[in-house]
Amino acid sequence: MAAATAPPPPAIAATFSALLRRHTVRPIYARCVSSNARPEAVEPESRSGGLGGTRLQEAVPAGEGRSRVDAWISARLGGGGVSRARVQASIRAGLVAVNGRPVSKVSHMVKGGDLVSCTVSELQPLRAEAEDIPLDIVYEDDHVLVVNKPAHMVVHPAPGNANGTLVNAILHHCRISTFTCLARNSTGDECPDSSDDDIDVFDVDQFTTEDVSSEVRDALVRPGIVHRLDKGTSGLLVVAKDEHSHAQLAEQFKLHTIRRVYISLTCGVPHPNSGRIEASIARDPNNRIRMVAIAGSGHRYARNAASRYKVREIFAGGGSALVEWKLETGRTHQIRAHAKYLGIPLLGDETYGGTKSLALSLLRPRTPSKYHSGLSDLISKVDRPCLHAALLGFKHPHSGKILEFSCPPPDDFTEVLAELQRVTSADGQNDGLVG
Repeated sequence: MAAATAPPPPAIAATFSALLRRHTVRPIYARCVSSNARPEAVEPESRSGGLGGTRLQEAVPAGEGRSRVDAWISARLGGGGVSRARVQASIRAGLVAVNGRPVSKVSHMVKGGDLVSCTVSELQPLRAEAEDIPLDIVYEDDHVLVVNKPAHMVVHPAPGNANGTLVNAILHHCRISTFTCLARNSTGDECPDSSDDDIDVFDVDQFTTEDVSSEVRDALVRPGIVHRLDKGTSGLLVVAKDEHSHAQLAEQFKLHTIRRVYISLTCGVPHPNSGRIEASIARDPNNRIRMVAIAGSGHRYARNAASRYKVREIFAGGGSALVEWKLETGRTHQIRAHAKYLGIPLLGDETYGGTKSLALSLLRPRTPSKYHSGLSDLISKVDRPCLHAALLGFKHPHSGKILEFSCPPPDDFTEVLAELQRVTSADGQNDGLVG
């Protein structure tokens, strides 16, 4: 079932069309083709690695203040990819002891001199069910499905977030009633411990399945999510409908031959107006749901990340900009972390510093007072990072034909963009389109 998408306002449509012309892209829009195809369940290969069984035995340094045991363990294991949620699950499973005595409460307090031991729990199977959730389908055939994901929708289930996801919707659309998967290692609903280029949905590749029962292995299927978008990010995402398509698309992502263009609204304007960022990305040790871009390659857990950006429009004398991004790699929160690294966090991205107060502090001094009230009202409604996956291109896994798709940003994005354009134009500023 395809959800109707309203056309963007004329000014926004013109901006979007100009952006696409720069890429000489001919968007493809296809009627939604109903398919009864049902991906076959496959038994994954046994993997090595994984985080289950990771052990920690360490004394709290003398003189260190009191802290929660889950926070203390997470601070020591978090850099290696063990989430706080996974630590808490280990505590509840009786796998954590303080001074030789098991603790069962995640809020148990430890202090200097305490001896803490922890064994990270194995992943538990997670069951996902089909849900009748409307999908905005841009293209579909017997092998692939391209959807325009709305903001605020999580791509796939995770512990504590098992319903209302894109995977739940796809299961219903493809007439699969339910399936079991390995729960992914995550602290929440939008920050997976993996990169966007990890090719197995639910991170099956990252975890060992040797100890999983044969019943669970037999039930493991791949709904076809080859890449991900953050919960707050809107835009295009391709889904494979059979194992061959999944493997072929995964290989294209691995080789970075997939074309992906994102657009964003930023707090401030990057300098210079275009460039390439190569700054590795690692998890922020002070905040488990945030990543951090790091210059150089000295960080033990950092992964190489490279992005190209180009300013397309400047608003309100430099208070904001419409910035286009192309990914050379696909790390968790890559654009958001790189934008912060440049000093231009995405508008609405509270996690990375793109707060409403920052946006207004940049815009108000650069705009006449008569616009302040309207800007404040509009920006106060922004409840997600203004980031949209606008263009997606790939080689069809069966026909070999190059397919390219585009879709304009949703209403919440275009309303802010239109107001910034109006304020800039009405004030007679010579910002407008850039290069």
